[in-house]
Amino acid sequence: MKKLLNTLFVTTQGAYLAKEGETVAVKVDGEIVLRVPVHTLGGIVCFGQVSCSPYLMGFCAENSVAISFLTENGRFLAKVQGPVSGNVLLRREQYRRADNPETSALIARAVVTGKVANCRTVLQRALRDHSERIDANAVTAASQTLTSSLRRLQTASPLDVVRGIEGESANTYFGVFDHLVTSQKDVFTFNERNRRPPLDNVNCLLSFLYTLLMHDVRSALESVGLDPAVGFLHRDRPGRYSLALDIMEEFRPFFADRMGLSLINLCQVQGKGFNKKESGAVWMDDDTRKTVLVAYQKRKQEAIEHSFIKEKIEIGLLPYVQALLMARYLRGDIDNYPPFIWK
Repeated sequence: MKKLLNTLFVTTQGAYLAKEGETVAVKVDGEIVLRVPVHTLGGIVCFGQVSCSPYLMGFCAENSVAISFLTENGRFLAKVQGPVSGNVLLRREQYRRADNPETSALIARAVVTGKVANCRTVLQRALRDHSERIDANAVTAASQTLTSSLRRLQTASPLDVVRGIEGESANTYFGVFDHLVTSQKDVFTFNERNRRPPLDNVNCLLSFLYTLLMHDVRSALESVGLDPAVGFLHRDRPGRYSLALDIMEEFRPFFADRMGLSLINLCQVQGKGFNKKESGAVWMDDDTRKTVLVAYQKRKQEAIEHSFIKEKIEIGLLPYVQALLMARYLRGDIDNYPPFIWK
């Protein structure tokens, strides 16, 4: 099994990253504040006014360390990486399957099954742990609706029907999401999912976590030779990483949503860490962003047993495992793509 490596998040504005021997050196105002051996890194994520030397970019490319550039508030800008691994036959098979409506629907159905099942588990865990603090009747009803959606997904259906079930399930899930926020209700209220830009503190936090998750899923797909831009549930669109969005669906509830709720309910993030602009957009301040990044990295190091491979692995490796399973399915090594289902 692949070893979980660290992700270096650089949020200090004006920081400069350079190659120092076999390490990545982070400089601020000309002073080296951090050195990290390249062999311990799986990726580097730079927020805002952070720059890198060309020599470091080449060094990281040679060592399979991708460098992603985001705005200070987490919007993806660009990525620097080395040659794509894997072989062209795998990618050609991926393209063939994506062009076939029936096989696209089959894979999409598996992905949506994983998403809906994990959304239901989030609700069931909330009922188990906080039934006295939430609207248990509303959350129970939503959980039962998701169970009905899972039954519908057991039947072979066209892609448009699968998408319809996914949309209905997302509306059901987010329709009771505010009930899962059990503290700081005066500053963390969720009415509906919104983005680009997020319009409230909860959506701001979720969007940031989804951005981090996208980075990890995309890197995992590229590491096994798959094209992250060609998906099955999400169709081709310029500038969109459709397969990464597909695989992300399985992890949003389990990883990002649960983490966001924990950060709020345990008061690890607070309302004063979010700022509303004149346009209505909400952004996190630097300290809150750092808190989220630390929590995200710690969460990735926790272990869980994978429901399909029956091995205990670090959560940060789950996207890589799913990417491997997708590649194995496309090659014909396994009969179906098994989504990640949290139990």
